[in-house]
Amino acid sequence: MTEHTILIVDDEARMAAVLKAALEPEGYAIATAINGTTAMNALDTHAYDVVLTDLRMEGPDGLAVLDFAKKRYPHCEVILMTAYATAQTAVEAMKRGAYDYIIKPFEIDELKVKLRHIFEKKSLARENLTLKQELKQRYSIDNMVGQSGVMQEVYKMAHKVAPSDATVLIRGESGTGKELVAQAIHYLSPRAEKPFVAINCAALPETLLESELFGYEKGAFTGADKRKLGLFETAGDGTIFLDEIGEVSTSIQVKLLRALQNRQIIHLGGHDQIPVKGRVIAATNRDLEIAVKEGTFREDFYYRINVFPISVPPLRKRLEDLPDLVSHFLQRAGRDPHGISAEALEKLRMYPWPGNVRELENVVERALIMAGDRLIELTDLPPHIQGIQKLPTAFDLPDEGIVLEDIEKKLIHRAIEKADGNKSKAAKLLGITRRKLYSMLERLG
Repeated sequence: MTEHTILIVDDEARMAAVLKAALEPEGYAIATAINGTTAMNALDTHAYDVVLTDLRMEGPDGLAVLDFAKKRYPHCEVILMTAYATAQTAVEAMKRGAYDYIIKPFEIDELKVKLRHIFEKKSLARENLTLKQELKQRYSIDNMVGQSGVMQEVYKMAHKVAPSDATVLIRGESGTGKELVAQAIHYLSPRAEKPFVAINCAALPETLLESELFGYEKGAFTGADKRKLGLFETAGDGTIFLDEIGEVSTSIQVKLLRALQNRQIIHLGGHDQIPVKGRVIAATNRDLEIAVKEGTFREDFYYRINVFPISVPPLRKRLEDLPDLVSHFLQRAGRDPHGISAEALEKLRMYPWPGNVRELENVVERALIMAGDRLIELTDLPPHIQGIQKLPTAFDLPDEGIVLEDIEKKLIHRAIEKADGNKSKAAKLLGITRRKLYSMLERLG
């Protein structure tokens, strides 16, 4: 544990000695100075957490020491001691950056409480700074796994848009890591020290989603017993991430559109316009262009959020990244990053990964449980991956040509037969989502 340091400044040597004797048993490292000049020299030669200074001294007084400390060492807190305190003195000291003042004569316990509060606050600030640095490192673009060309394009786009305030729309299938890209953009941006607030718009019913986003006034609805801030307000100058934006109702789309256009929101049950400053990043796995045509997604809102689109590729289109992803998941679990057999890794490469990186992570986690302390083998993989067969890379195209729809129909029928009629399994066999399979069935009749 780091020792807390205090500089006591008082031209009465007896007073400085009494304070030093009283505070040293608390575990503080104490130094003393007999006047303002000595104190300033001491501050220039040693980093002190707190300066405890008398107000009235010959030469530079306590306010001069305060000004010197706060200008040169802003993180140093200053407490003024005075026997001549007035309201004007207190206001002036606080305006100039003093943490507090204390009136002589005072109880030592009163001073100890003030010091304890200072060091608790400093400890909390250090913890917050450490946490922010860890988050920034964890969600750095440099820490994202994947060296494929398609992922390099994602990184390039994230770097380009991060310094701006532009609204970003991240597109991609479920499980591709859209939120990781959003976090990377936030931590690359000037807002990195501000909050990153995320909400899954598909996970909440409309009324609850609205109150979470925009907040509400006391009495706005049954159970609203006090005023509550929405996420747009709690995000402050940071970033608000709206995941699954394609699932929100048109009525909420209107309110989000107003928030983006006017930079203002209104609480449920309220009338006041509340300014908001956060940057919005949205994400979706839906085809929003089709949703606009179908009338389930407002065209004006679509253009408002689609300022800077970034597409995150599915895993099947970046299979060259798969070994690195597997190594990453093994290492994160505290295992050898090369702890998988070549045969098992090859089977993973052959699988179409409809659940993308999230599915791969789950498969590796399951395989680790199955393997125990040994190398992951083929038999540790789920049965549907063990049994997958490599498709031929080429086939003869007859001179008379083919009817592509007929080939699609045959493949779909074969997949459904092989899956015993289970559409979800059939979709996995074909390397597509269940929704895509239903769309193809409808298109092909």
